Formats: sequence, structure tokens, C-alpha cells
Amino acid sequence: MVRCEECLRANPPTRVNCLYCAAVLPLNETTINLQKPALRPLEKWERGYNSILLPRPANHLPLNLSEADLTEAADALRLTIADLFRILSLGMPLPLARAATSDEAALVQRRLSSLAIETLTVPDAALGLEETGPTRVRAIDISEDGVNTYQTPESPPKQFRWDELELVVVGRLLVKRIELKEEKSARAENRILDASEFFSDESVLDLYMNRPTTPYRIAANSFDFSCLGHRKSLLAAENISTLLNLFRERAAHAEVDETYNSARKALDAVWPAEQLNESAGWRRERPGKYSIGSVTEVSNESQFLRYSRLRYFLRSQAKTGTDEAS
Repeated sequence: MVRCEECLRANPPTRVNCLYCAAVLPLNETTINLQKPALRPLEKWERGYNSILLPRPANHLPLNLSEADLTEAADALRLTIADLFRILSLGMPLPLARAATSDEAALVQRRLSSLAIETLTVPDAALGLEETGPTRVRAIDISEDGVNTYQTPESPPKQFRWDELELVVVGRLLVKRIELKEEKSARAENRILDASEFFSDESVLDLYMNRPTTPYRIAANSFDFSCLGHRKSLLAAENISTLLNLFRERAAHAEVDETYNSARKALDAVWPAEQLNESAGWRRERPGKYSIGSVTEVSNESQFLRYSRLRYFLRSQAKTGTDEAS
């Protein structure tokens, strides 16, 4: 057992924080190899620390874990073996865990390093998640020098030059909404009176500049594609693809990252889609009979935002390292 230095209570040697007062427990040679990260699900308002997988360089042998090592790593990360294998097999910088404290993230890094899995700890704050969301662009004007972006018809445009555009992250926003109306009964189970299910799938582009600024977001279903002129189609999916090709033509130096769609299933294990439950209130159907409505909405918007910010963060880190080396 390990004695907490704050509340003086005994704790199991596998814990990182005190079970009673949440203080960080002291380490010694015996307990350092016994501790296991708790990795509890964080609340929406909490800021965590992300353990990001660092793929091996192209000139190194691929990661080849034994079944025992894979099981040990999955147990430490609170993942299923299938989820961990999916993340590792993609060979991309993807999150393996999201810890509540830096000490817990450091423990994750130590445990994985002993299994030859190298990670980078990235706080939520470093991803800019505490800032306002991306600037939603409703329309643009395109010129030879750059782009004027408009949030609303009344607001003044914001401009960026083609040589400032550094990264375009391509993604999809998936929203599933279920609306239920149930008849309340004191004697039996509630009876479903009506159920509706809605699903939306929207292509988006996040645009990042080579200077500190809020990224711009273009969403297919709320964007005016008049800037495409004669290339404009009747389908939003075709228009966003045409717009992306236009960015490629005008800003050939900018990186276009289209990896989100292939990584989305792997992200679900660590950065799951958010679920929002709301009550639609009580309603009197007839004398003595009442119904209650509920709405459940599942959206991957926060997941894509994290991934988009991570891709920009990693690109910025790599660029800084290259500049320092030169």
C-alpha cells in the first residue's frame, strides 16, 4: 500500500492519485512499475492531456508487438485489443489516451515506452481548444492575390493571401438526432407514441494560415458556392470538391490533409462523438394521460475539431524543428 502525503490514508500501489483526496501519490522503485493510469472519461468542460502515437520513421522497422505486449498496452490504455490494433495499424499520429492530469499522461508515456510504443503528450490547451471555435465562412470572393471571406452579408470581409494558406483539413460532420414521445404510466412501462430519426452528413474544410489566427471553416450545407462561377454544380458535395481543387491550384504550396475519414473509426475509441440528451417537456394528451418528449443528438463535430487542430499542431511542430535544424 502507498500512503498519501496529504490525507495520510493508504492507497493501492496501482493508483496515481489518492483515492480519497485526489493528491498525487509519491513514487518509489517498487510502485513505479505497478501504477496504472485511471483514464476516466473527462467531462465536456475538463481540459485533458492527450497521448499521441508517434509513428516510426520510414527507415525504421514497423512496430511489431507480441500478443502479450498488445494485451498489456490495451489494458494500460483501457482499450480493447481490436481498438488498439486499429490505431496502430494506420501508422498515423493518433490519440491513444486522454488523461486528466499531466502526471497520469506521463505514466501512460512511461508504460508505453517500455513496450517500444513512443508517444507525445499534447495538452488540450496546446491545441487551442480553450479558444473560440473556427470562423465559419458563408461566402468568399476569389482574386489572383487571395480570398475575401464573409461570415454574414453585413459583416466586413476578412482577407488572406494565397501564400498565407498553409493547411487545409478535409472532414465530414455527422449528426444523428432521435426524437421520442412517450406516454407516461404509473402502473406500467412508458409507451412510445412517436419516434423520429434524422441524419445529416456534411463535408467541411478547415483552413489554417502560416500566422497565428483562428482557422476558417467552410461547411458545404451553409456556403454560397457562387464564387465557382461556371464550375458551380447543383450538388453541394461536388461543389466542395471543386472548391478544394481550386485551393490546390491557387495555393500549390499548401498541404491538403484528407486523412480524417480513414481515421474516424480509430478516433472513436479515445475521442468519441459527443452525445447530447435533452427533454422536450411534458404534454397533456387527454384527461389523465401525459406524454414526455426527449431528444438525443450524437455529433462528431468536437472530434473533428480536435483532429483538425492536432494536424495543424503537429505540422507546426515539425516546421519549427526543421527551422531550428537549418
